[in-house]
Amino acid sequence: MSTASEQRRRQAALIKRYGNPAALGARARTRMWLKRAAWVGVVRGSYLVKRLFDIAASAVLLVLLLPVFAMVVLAIRLESPGPILFRQTRVGRWGRLFTMWKFRSMYVDAEARKAALMAQNEMAGGVIFKMKNDPRVTKVGRFIRKTSIDELPQLWNVLRGEMSLVGPRPPVPAEVDEYSLSDRRRLEVIPGITCIWQISGRSEIPFEQQVELDVQYIESQSFWTDLKILLKTVPALLLGTGAY
Repeated sequence: MSTASEQRRRQAALIKRYGNPAALGARARTRMWLKRAAWVGVVRGSYLVKRLFDIAASAVLLVLLLPVFAMVVLAIRLESPGPILFRQTRVGRWGRLFTMWKFRSMYVDAEARKAALMAQNEMAGGVIFKMKNDPRVTKVGRFIRKTSIDELPQLWNVLRGEMSLVGPRPPVPAEVDEYSLSDRRRLEVIPGITCIWQISGRSEIPFEQQVELDVQYIESQSFWTDLKILLKTVPALLLGTGAY
């Protein structure tokens, strides 16, 4: 989405919320602009708190998890040849592309074999591809996927500001091409490592319901909401419910 179109969208939203300044008197316009300034201040303040928390938490976790990273690197290297990390282009806030990192959980020819497996897609809606017994996944990959250890390198994306700890999962461009206009609401915020549907069933939740939960998060997000989701993420990862 272009900057100009985004500014027009914000202006229309402000007019809808506070009225058109051209139709108001001087005092009313002043009150309206003060309300707008307060509203913008709250939004920016919330974003600043979220960003500072993301920076601090991701930096600390990257250091504390170094022993885990070392063990995962060794396990991946011993099982199958190829790179340790898997990089993939994902779509971030307002459609901006970025490179997302994961520990490699599949064989190196996984992308080439995907087309032959599309008919076996088990994700309702067809936008996202998921298979419980995907033959492209390695033995180590099944474990790190079930525990979401494969997602830990995304802490680097969080530190860089491309992702947040909490937010809708970032889709690949091919998935966004199939989005409806309502689905694109997921792109209004910075994507995250975990989200509401990640702690509510993960891959077992149909795509349409994932969108609904993401929109629910966008409309009610706060620092305390993020903390609650992060706390609920820990048992969800330990149990591995809905992960494959």
